[in-house]
Amino acid sequence: MDSYDSGLLSPLIEEYSLAHTSPESELLTRLRRETHLRTHMPQMLCDHLQGTFLRMISRMLCPKKVLEIGTFTGYSAICLAEGLVKDGTLDTIEINPELKDFASRYFQEAGIQNNIIQHTGDALDILPFLEGPYDLVFIDADKEHYCRYVDLAISRVSPGGWILADNALWYGRVIEENYSTDKETEGTKTFNDYVQLHPLIENLLLPVRDGLMVMQKIG
Repeated sequence: MDSYDSGLLSPLIEEYSLAHTSPESELLTRLRRETHLRTHMPQMLCDHLQGTFLRMISRMLCPKKVLEIGTFTGYSAICLAEGLVKDGTLDTIEINPELKDFASRYFQEAGIQNNIIQHTGDALDILPFLEGPYDLVFIDADKEHYCRYVDLAISRVSPGGWILADNALWYGRVIEENYSTDKETEGTKTFNDYVQLHPLIENLLLPVRDGLMVMQKIG
C-alpha cells in the first residue's frame, strides 16, 4: 500500500490484513493513484483498510445524514456514502478549493453526486450553519481544532449517533515526550483527554492505521 506508514502496524501484519480484506474497488484504486500523482500531501488520503472500516460502519448504521470534516480528494466520502439510505445526504467540508473539482469528478463516477453536498472553506465557519441532525460524523482535519469540531458536531448529532475522528494516535507521538511542543501532537493529546472526560460521549480509541477515536453520543 502506498499511503503513509504511521509506524503503528508492522508491514507484515498490514500486508496480512490487506490480504484478508475485501479488495479495493477499481474506482478507489484510481482515486488513490491519482491523489499520489497530483497532490502535495498524498499521505492525508484514507487508505484501503480504513476506508473499508468506514464503509462497513456506514452500512451498519444506514445513516440518513452524514457529516465529514476534511474531504481531501474524496476517498473517505465515497466509502461513507455507501451506507446512506435512499435520498440520504453527506455534507463534506474541505478548506482547499483546488481539491473540489478533483473530488467532485470521482463522486460523479461513483454515482453519488446527488447525495454529496460539498462545502469549501474553514469548517469552523461552515459548521454553525449546518443543522443536522447527523447520524454519523467523520473528522479528519487539522488536529489543533479537533476539540472545537467535536463541540460543534455533538450538538448536531442525533441521540445515539456516532462521531469518528482520524489520527487519534498521530504517528504514535501522543506517548512520546519529544513531541510535546508540536502543535498537532499537543492538539491530538488534548483532544483525546477531552473526549475521555466528555459527559455526553462514550468512546473507544482503536489502534487502526493512525488511530481512530470512536465516539457515541449518550446524552
